[in-house]
Amino acid sequence: MITIELKDEEIAAVLDRVQRSLTDLTPVMQDIGDDLLAGTDQRFRDGVSPEGVPWAPKSPVTLEAYRKRGASISFKPLIGPSRALSTNISFRHGADFVEIGSNQVYAAVMQFGAAKGAFGTTSRGGPIPWGNIPARPFLGLSETDRANIVATVEEWIAQATGGAA
Repeated sequence: MITIELKDEEIAAVLDRVQRSLTDLTPVMQDIGDDLLAGTDQRFRDGVSPEGVPWAPKSPVTLEAYRKRGASISFKPLIGPSRALSTNISFRHGADFVEIGSNQVYAAVMQFGAAKGAFGTTSRGGPIPWGNIPARPFLGLSETDRANIVATVEEWIAQATGGAA
């Protein structure tokens, strides 16, 4: 058997940098989270799902409920009087993951939809929710998100290798 041993400081430095970078992906996960947050914010502005499908409009019943409460009305889907859903999207990340979501209790209903009465009834016997709510997916990966993630990872690899990727 033949053994070849290379002692090249430049190559050793690049390999060491790559090895250290691969043990903790937190910086690239932070960048991916930032990208996903930007993509989700754009979907709220555009009123579309990650696949680019326009969200169902607000129902006349919902708009009338806002009027009765004296609330400000936005006709954009998923933008309610408080704007709580669209302004409370955040992400968590670590060495090997990114999670994006909302702390709003109704976020899952907006994402997946719900049938009238799916969650029982009020103390007065009214259905919860009081009408069918169509799914309006706002979380997920669009083609732009995918391209941004690939670009982020490629840039990160280039930086980790000192541009030797």
